[in-house]
Formats: sequence, structure tokens, C-alpha cells
Amino acid sequence: MPRHDAPPLFAAAPLPVSVLDDGERLACLRLIRTAQVGPATFRELINHCGGAKEALAALPTLARRAGGRAVRICPQDEAEAELESARKAGATPVFTIEPGYPAVLAAIDAPPPLLYVKGRTELLNRPAVAIVGSRQASAAGVTLARTFARELASAGLVIVSGLARGIDAAAHEASLEAGTVAVLAGGVDIVYPPEHAALQDRIGVAGCLVTEQPTGFVPRAKDFPRRNRLISGISRGVLVVEAARRSGTLVTARFAGEQGREVFAVPGHPLDPRAEGTNQLLKSGATLATEPQDVLDTLAPQLARGTAGLAEASAAHFAPDAADDIPASRPEPGEAERAHVLSLLGVHPIGIDEIVRATALGAREVRTLLLELDLAGEIIRHGHQLVSRAVR
Repeated sequence: MPRHDAPPLFAAAPLPVSVLDDGERLACLRLIRTAQVGPATFRELINHCGGAKEALAALPTLARRAGGRAVRICPQDEAEAELESARKAGATPVFTIEPGYPAVLAAIDAPPPLLYVKGRTELLNRPAVAIVGSRQASAAGVTLARTFARELASAGLVIVSGLARGIDAAAHEASLEAGTVAVLAGGVDIVYPPEHAALQDRIGVAGCLVTEQPTGFVPRAKDFPRRNRLISGISRGVLVVEAARRSGTLVTARFAGEQGREVFAVPGHPLDPRAEGTNQLLKSGATLATEPQDVLDTLAPQLARGTAGLAEASAAHFAPDAADDIPASRPEPGEAERAHVLSLLGVHPIGIDEIVRATALGAREVRTLLLELDLAGEIIRHGHQLVSRAVR
């Protein structure tokens, strides 16, 4: 187990400094706040059009081609008001197409296009591990969370959690001085739970607060799973200290597995209901962790490789569409091609590459047609390049 005064094992990578200009940032926000545009559609629009301003200009035509209803683009004054409210709260918007966006999060499937961050934003591009667990934690669980958080932070890892009662709060407290990130389900100005107001304020200065939501947004029950996906997405691994069989913490572990993250679990007594979830994770293949060194040893190989590969993968998500093998003189696909693509879809999701193989169209043409059908509400995107037909 590393000593508190030991040098960090994993040095922080330098944070890129280039950012979007004000006009492009405003265009990105207007695009995100347009009703028909979700995370995957945002990515496709940026790829197809080459930028947010261009995407806003193209939106009405793209939706109309597939017979969709008129697109209500977020008005400029609404977007300006949101950015101004964030500024007053001390939060900064970071978009996926900006270098400061967390590289590990950008590499997941359909990352959130926008984060509001407050505090030490450089923490978001340092290697991180999440520590999560029960809100009704035992005294032993709280002690373990503090020990893991303190030792992992002293080794150079940022500690990520959700600012909930119990394990989350213990992890934040123990790692605040070295580096902690709290992922919120509501706006940066909304405190939940209320008793963590002082802790949230401290993290907003000494650590970093992160959310997808605008200021003033009060979280609902359905917003916490989205927060959990962010917790695992920002992290290289997720450590579960205590979790009941039906704990929301297990949702974070599931997301971590889907995102290719390492899942660690601290074993508990078989008769303690707070250990049922963690023990089940171990039976399902999670990595056993009884001391911080278990986490460090497991993550060391991938941390040694840095974020270069992840940054390249992220950049590829937002590269303008290549012309693939379509002759320059070939006309844009029309109604017949669009109907053909739609006829290939059913309620069961299929891969975009399968659609390309089933048609005489190029990859770029198929993606354009799917984008039009998406904006018209004719298809559903499921992530991992899977689409299905919307049920009417």
C-alpha cells in the first residue's frame, strides 16, 4: 500500500488550452438544446456538416427530406441566457469537440455533448477511479472508502463519485485535498442531498463539480442513472465498496462494464445485506479488491499507456465524413433510397454496416439518410452504431 508521502505513480497529462470561440460555443448549445437532437445525433450532425453553425443551418432541410415535422431550433436568446446563468454560478461549458473535454469520457459510445464544470477542470484529464457504494453505509464501509480514496489519491489518481450520502461522501472527503470530482444529477447550483451543501461548495473550489444539466435544474429519479453513466465514463475503473442487491450503485457497475472499465468490488460478510450486491459482482467476474494496491496493480498497464489512444478515438468521432467510394458526380440520395433504407429496418436493432452491405449505397450516403430519418422521428439510435425503426 503506497505511503501518503510517496511520489505519484501516474503523472497528470498537460491539459490542452485551445477552445471554441463564443459563436461556435453558442451554436453547439443551440444544437444540443434542439428537441430532436440527442447525443448520437449531435455527433452525426457535426460529422456530416463539419461544425455546429453549419449543422444549425442544415437542420430544417435534413428533417424535411424525410417528411418530418418542422424542427424547432433552440432560440439564440435562450442559449445565451443559459450560458450567462452558468457563468454567474461559476460553471464553464465544455463541449465534446473542445480539447478540454475528458478524453476517456469522449471515447465512450454517445458521450454527453456538453458538460458544465466548476472548480479545478484540469482534474478531468487526469487518470481517475470512481468509488461508489451504499448511502446507508456501515462504519466499516465508510472507513474502507476513506482508506481507498486517500491511498489511491496519494498515488496520483483522481477520485470520482456522486456526492451521495455514505460511501460517496466519505470518498470525496478523503480525497478532496489531492483531487476529487463530484458528478451531479442536477445543476451545479442545486445541492442534493441538502446536508452536503458545505461539501459541494468545497469541491467546487478544491475539486471539480461536473454535470450535464443547466443551472437551476432539480434532479428527478430518472436523472441519477445518467449521472452514474458519467461517473463510470470519466473513470478508468469503478470500485464498489458496499451495495445491496438492488442498489443503484450496481447501475454504475453495469455502465462501467459496458464502457470497458474495470469493475472492482470489496467483499463483505455474507449475512450483511449491504454486501449482497458487491458479493454478487465478485461472482459475476468483478476484480477482488481488499486493499488499494489491488486497484493500482490492475490499472497500472492501461494508465502507463496514457490517453493518446483515447484522444485519437475521440477525434475520430468528430471528424467530418469521408467521401468513401462515392464518385463526386453522383447525386445526393433521394426518396427511393431513403424508403429502401427504412424498409430494411425493423424493431430489432441492426448495425449501420449491415445496412450499407444490404444496399448499393456508400457508407456516407447511408449515414446521411439515417440522419434525415432520425430527425424525422422514423428511427431510434441504440448506441454502438445500432439503429431500429421507430414504432408508431
